[in-house]
Amino acid sequence: MFETIVWATDGSELADHALVSVMELARQYHSRIVAVHANELLKGRFGGAPMLSDEPDLVAKIKGQVEELHELGITAELKVVTGTRDVPDLIANAARELEADLIVVGTHGWGGFRSAVLGSVARGLLHAAFCPVLSIPPASRVPASA
Repeated sequence: MFETIVWATDGSELADHALVSVMELARQYHSRIVAVHANELLKGRFGGAPMLSDEPDLVAKIKGQVEELHELGITAELKVVTGTRDVPDLIANAARELEADLIVVGTHGWGGFRSAVLGSVARGLLHAAFCPVLSIPPASRVPASA
């Protein structure tokens, strides 16, 4: 069912939490995991510079996670996409190129006004992705019955 699963990661705790679900799905469906990290570049006067100053550290962390997946017997790879487009567009385009069957992303799980004001990669992916998007809320926001 899910031959290729894109795990959209920014190296955060939320993304790490979503990886647990990605691993479960990959094991169940014998899927390939592609960790997609969007390196959004600044526009304008400082164009071409990464938005995040710790970008090399984030990529190193994600590479380590991909190596751990290999050690667990899961087929996995890392794809870093770079550009000045919004992160959801960068991830959605990568997923399209990879012919992904599913995109999994961690989210704060905020709704309403907070989500509208702060924006959300998960929300953007819902509009930009051509395949299903699974949004994983933080453990503290998952009901006890789940």
